Amino acid sequence: MDHTEFNDHVDGLYRGDYAGLPIVSLRPPGAPHPPAGEAAWRVSVRVYDAKETFEEHFARFTETIDTTEVRALIIGGWEDAYEKEASAPVRLLAESAARFPALRSLFFAAMPQEECEISWIQQSDVTPLLESFPLLERLEVRGGTGLELRPVRHEHLRVLRFEAGGLPASVVRGVGMSELPSLEYLEAWLGTSEYGGETTAPDLENILSGERLPALRHLGLQNSEIQDEVAALVASAPVVPRLESLAQSMGVLTDEGAEALLSGQSLTHLKRLDLHHHYLTDAMVERLTTAFSGSGVQLDVSGQKEADGEWRYVAVAE
Repeated sequence: MDHTEFNDHVDGLYRGDYAGLPIVSLRPPGAPHPPAGEAAWRVSVRVYDAKETFEEHFARFTETIDTTEVRALIIGGWEDAYEKEASAPVRLLAESAARFPALRSLFFAAMPQEECEISWIQQSDVTPLLESFPLLERLEVRGGTGLELRPVRHEHLRVLRFEAGGLPASVVRGVGMSELPSLEYLEAWLGTSEYGGETTAPDLENILSGERLPALRHLGLQNSEIQDEVAALVASAPVVPRLESLAQSMGVLTDEGAEALLSGQSLTHLKRLDLHHHYLTDAMVERLTTAFSGSGVQLDVSGQKEADGEWRYVAVAE
């Protein structure tokens, strides 16, 4: 896997593709469908005023599509997802795992903002998704409210992403305590305390040690209101020397955090350093640009923001 390329195209879901496959939804009865293994299948009902339950829609999907060939699955909305937590869709997927032997990529709760604000999505324990799909290679989860992840061992997972306006500290600890020997790409939007993101330095310790993540090549600890503190931890983290790309983007990174990155261990071995959406001064942007000039590091310092008085904002919160 080219981790920098994956980082560039991780938003493919919102362009109409996922895991390298075109996104297709269940079509009306009698309408033709592409071969099951040649599409990323979106299974979703309307969050508001749903005409059928998620369980009913899922049943129609499994009756219509040869699920034994499905390689990529996108679980979108379920009825009243802003107040009904996700345990029922999780349980339904877990109980149906034997029907999806080829499944390798799964995005759970992939609801765009117009369907449900990210902080409104009512999540639950997603550990059964990993326990029930031991061959899964890619798991992405959107929404942090009510989200849980228990420590787990998974031999084949290569990509793990959490999109949240506030990621529970227990989830961060759950990742750090999990045995993930094949994991190459880890991305966590830590968010703000206003929306449940209360991660502190001790919560990140196991991730940053890298002891349970021997294959990790990309680390993104992003979208954080404590981005300076995270940067300071990353600056001396044992996992960093083996990374190919590092993201400290989308948060409220200031000159203090950037100074920590510059004065810490060398980052010139990276292929990419992503700091976009930041609160750096022009002088610091120039220092960073100069520091990495000629190093081969693809530095992203786009999206410079100005504080609104005392207020600084992460890229994704509500």
